[in-house]
Amino acid sequence: MSFFRRNSTSAAESGAEGDPAAGSTAGAGDTQAGQEAVKGGTPKKGRPTPRRREAESKRRGPVAPPPKNTREAIKRSRQQRKQNPGTKMSKEERRAATRERRERMMAGDERYLLPRDRGPVKAFVRDVVDSRRNLLGLFMPLAIVVFLSLLVPDPAIQQAATLATTVMLFGMVVEGVANGRRITKLAREHFPNEVIKGRSIGWYAFVRATQLRRLRVPKPRVKPGDSVRVH
Repeated sequence: MSFFRRNSTSAAESGAEGDPAAGSTAGAGDTQAGQEAVKGGTPKKGRPTPRRREAESKRRGPVAPPPKNTREAIKRSRQQRKQNPGTKMSKEERRAATRERRERMMAGDERYLLPRDRGPVKAFVRDVVDSRRNLLGLFMPLAIVVFLSLLVPDPAIQQAATLATTVMLFGMVVEGVANGRRITKLAREHFPNEVIKGRSIGWYAFVRATQLRRLRVPKPRVKPGDSVRVH
């Protein structure tokens, strides 16, 4: 009769109840499937994930050989900066730019000079100062001599150095004032349309004259004894 038959669902339930091994196997399979779903639900690729550096190198292509000299490195850096405007300057390019600015400044290029040195009037003042040998040029050597005299324990030497220093400083002050007035007068004669302040020009000439000739910035364009021309 039909009521004695058991459907498939009942048979499966009875099978599970009657066979504990089958139930445990099914539970383990369900647990493993759940763990795989939690981890991402995708099977393993079978190969390690490439690093970011390796992926970028593959996209960029083969690596260029290193530059042979500084000029080539600067050239590559400029080309790279043209392609990518946000790229920073390389160390070699920064050094080259600094060296170029220094050379242009020493040559007297107006674009690279400090604001205090710009203009035809300041250039004329520098030429007038450089065309003569001034007593003010001994200011820095005199300071070194005074320092060395203080290291000598002999009081007589210290007194002689102090006296000589006082006389030299007095002569430098007199020469500085005379040069300031003379150079200001010459500047007003050669540049009548320019507003020339006597104190500013006099102090600029004084500072220029106190510096050693080799250390003057920009470099002197005239030699001692040469005539000064307005450029």
